[in-house]
Amino acid sequence: MRRKIPSNAALIAFEAAARHGSFARAADELALTEGAISRQIGKLESFLGATLFERIGNRVRLLPNGERYAAQVRESLNRLERDSQYLMGQAVDGASLDIAVIPTFAIRWLIPRLTRFQQQHPHITVHLSEQMAPFVLAGSGFDAALHFKHPAWTGMQLYPLVHEVLVPVCHPALLQQRDPNTALDALPRLHRRQNPDAWQRYAEDSGIALSHPALGARYDLHAMLIEAALAGLGVALIPRLYIEAELAQGRLIAPWPQGKSVSKTFCLVLPQALETSSAPLQAFAQWLHAEAQVL
Repeated sequence: MRRKIPSNAALIAFEAAARHGSFARAADELALTEGAISRQIGKLESFLGATLFERIGNRVRLLPNGERYAAQVRESLNRLERDSQYLMGQAVDGASLDIAVIPTFAIRWLIPRLTRFQQQHPHITVHLSEQMAPFVLAGSGFDAALHFKHPAWTGMQLYPLVHEVLVPVCHPALLQQRDPNTALDALPRLHRRQNPDAWQRYAEDSGIALSHPALGARYDLHAMLIEAALAGLGVALIPRLYIEAELAQGRLIAPWPQGKSVSKTFCLVLPQALETSSAPLQAFAQWLHAEAQVL
């Protein structure tokens, strides 16, 4: 069945005119005449049976239905352009995966290990995009997500990878001439904004008394907390899996016990069972599982 879709030329002309609010500037961008832009938009309006622009003398203004349609067309064109560029940059015999991932997990755990995946599977290109919150995988354009276990993923397939166990860390200079057993309550405490009760729970886990456990600066990301701790701004509760290198190098120290509670479990999230997924995705999942076992 033939699809009822306007021509690409009409959609591109409309998106440019809507973005600029001007047929003339759209014409300049697309190396066309202003008359050509006007004719393309006229064809589009005729196809849709709807008026998209209000003409006021030599000026044009998007109508409300034109504004809505412009946003939808822009999203579709951006997606088509992105997908085309991915395919153009892919080897003839290659494959690609689009993975949504929490940024700090990507920066601190996944990306440092990706060289090993590339060595094992040089024909598979892995594209990473930041996603802070769970979402619906079907129709999102992503093949999988690397995220923590959450009820919002109900209906999707979750494959546990690594546990996020929090440990207090600080710059070594903060403990010079201090007893670690008493310093934790005296030093400034740093917090992750999304986990405001972490220090209270740590005090309960460890048996270390903390007065006013909620006091201290707050940061959105664990990556920010790591940098704040490295700068000597205070003691931060950070997943140990993110800071193994800093601890080994002595740039951060962790003289206190780690939290007994597992705050999060990171998982590979798939829209369908792994055994029915594509071969590149199965290869990526198997590699992730092997990397997680090294911890």
